[in-house]
Formats: sequence, C-alpha cells, structure tokens
Amino acid sequence: MGTKTIMSGLMSALLACTGGAIMIVQAAATAGLTKAELVSWFTSAYVIGGLLNLFLTLRYRIPFAGAHSITATAFLGTTAIGFTFPQLAGAFVMSGVLLLLAGISGLFAKVMDVIPKSLIDALLAGVLLSYVIGIVPAAVQLPYAGLLAAAGYFIMPRVFKKWPPVLWSILFGLIGLSLEFRLPALPHADYIPPLLVIPQFTIEGFLSIAIPMSVLILSNDLAVALAALRSNQYNPPVNKTLMASGFASILAGWFGGNAANVGGLMSALCSSAEAGPKEKRYGAALLSSVIVIVFGAFAWRVIDMLDALPSPFVAMLTGFSLLGLFLRALKSAFSDKFLLIPACITFAIAALHLGMLGISTPVWALLAGMVFMKLLKKRNAKEYL
Repeated sequence: MGTKTIMSGLMSALLACTGGAIMIVQAAATAGLTKAELVSWFTSAYVIGGLLNLFLTLRYRIPFAGAHSITATAFLGTTAIGFTFPQLAGAFVMSGVLLLLAGISGLFAKVMDVIPKSLIDALLAGVLLSYVIGIVPAAVQLPYAGLLAAAGYFIMPRVFKKWPPVLWSILFGLIGLSLEFRLPALPHADYIPPLLVIPQFTIEGFLSIAIPMSVLILSNDLAVALAALRSNQYNPPVNKTLMASGFASILAGWFGGNAANVGGLMSALCSSAEAGPKEKRYGAALLSSVIVIVFGAFAWRVIDMLDALPSPFVAMLTGFSLLGLFLRALKSAFSDKFLLIPACITFAIAALHLGMLGISTPVWALLAGMVFMKLLKKRNAKEYL
C-alpha cells in the first residue's frame, strides 16, 4: 500500500471521526439521551457502518468508504427533541427499510426525479444554517480558537491542498484552545457495551425522521458516492449498494444507531486519483473502514474526550465541519432560476425550524417547496397557452 493510498484512507476516516462524531454527541444531547444510550448509538453507527464498507470493498474490489450519514446526523440535531431512545431507534429502523426498498424496487432514480435536487439542497442548507451561524458566538467566547480555526479552514488548504479544510480547522482550533483553556483530566471510565433496543414504531417517527433521513442519505451520501465512483472509472452495483446500506442501517437501528451507509465524500476521497493507482485504491477504503470500526469500538472512551471539550468549542468545530456542505448546498439550491421561489420557501421554513402537528420541519419545508413548484408550473402553462 503506497503513501498516497495510506494518506487517502486516513483522510477519509478522519472525516467521519471528527465532525461526524461531534454531531452524534450533540444530537444525543438534544434528545436527552443517557451516556449508555449515546455509546450504543455511537458504537453501532461506526462499527456496523465500517463493517458494511469493509465488506463491499472486499466483495467488489471497489473503494467504498463510510460510516454513518453526517447529513442525517446534522438533521437529527434539530429534530430529535421529544423522542425517546426506543422511538428514535424505531425511526432509524424505518429509514433503513426505506433505503432497502429503494434498492429492491429500483425506485431510487424515480424518487430523485420527483423531488428536484435544488429543493433537497435548499432543505439541507436551511437545516445546517443554525450550525454555521453558531460559529460566531462560539468564536467570541474562545477568540484564539476561533481565529486559528478560521485561518486553518480558509488559508491552509491554499498552501497544502491535500488536506481538506475541516481537518486544518480542527487542528488549528485545538492549538488555539490550548492557549486559552485548560482541559480537565479525563475521569475513570469502564467499558460500556452497545444496548439492544426494542424499537417503537410511531407515525411521528416515520413522517418526521424516517422519510427525511432516507431522502437525505440517498441524495447526499449514496448518490454522491455512486457518482464519484463512476467518475473515477468504477462500476458500482447501484441497487445492491442501496440494499446493503439499508440492511446495515436496519441492524444499526436495533442498537440505536442512526444509520450505517456508504459515504459520499469518504468514497470520493478513496476513489480519486490522489489515492494512488486505480487497482490499489481499494486499499484506502479498507484502511478507512478499519479505523472507523476501531474508533466506534472505543466509543465509551471517545465520548469522555469529547465531553471534556468546552461547549463553545464543540459548536465551533461542528459549524466548520458543516460549512463546506452548507455552501455547496446553498449554491446548488439557488442555481435553478425556475425553482428560485420554491427553493427560497423551502430554505426559509427549514432555517426557521417551523414544525406543526407533530411533523418535523423538513417535511413541511419540502412539502411547501413542492406545492409552490407545482403552482409555478401551472401558471407558466397558462401563460404559454
């Protein structure tokens, strides 16, 4: 395994083990989960997600990489309030079933045709807005960390282009934090095993969590991964990839894990030319998956390390971790002039977190965007006649 392959595998794993890990902790805190429940969520998402991608990579000799969906986890940070752990587990299992059905039926492309990508990206940008805005007050409370994290994100990638901006922001942010905050000693901790959860299946969980999560995973993880693999001259089995991600997500859900799927950016990293010769790039995905599995296995200790960080710093890192995704989604959301008004409405409802009748914001945001899109089509048809 060459140097390029090893570095690509490390970079891929770090994407999952930094921002993605912090977001799980935040989403669990939003839902008011206990440490044992958080450990179970964390362990199952990373271990099962890592095993899924390890299996797919070995089976097809194609560089599949991933753990859980960072996009879906960010979404849960605003919607998990009011759900018990068994209810969340039920919603996660149902999301996995939807992914499985999408693979079995071959309806993935049809679903993506019904919901324009610009509206999905408008929804995503609206959901992520609060995280990105949170960078500012966090940087005010921790100015050294804020300034250095910003320098790492915006300046260092121009000099060293191989490392993604988020990794520079975390590294420089930690340096800044060391200048103004003394980390407490880690408490003694015993091993906490994952918990087998009896899922509770509810209509609210299906409408508010399962459907939006499956759409986000399909569009922002699986579609990105499959497109990246194809652009790098691989021929991934589309329906089997969806089915495998659905099955793994169902299994993770029984332990409280939000998802276990092939990741978009992680697969893109491991399959790119920067990962070395084409026939050896699957080694980067193997390394990434092994690191992800080990990281998840030590969740009971990793969580203590994350808890030792001051909350403004966690908010800052979360914002920087999602900033690139937010900017890409924002650009895509408003790129279609015909869908500009529906995208604005979708974005506004998602950003304001408007939920009613026990149904979460993303459902209303997409529904409103689709309704306005249909109205615009009818008006344009009448004007044409």
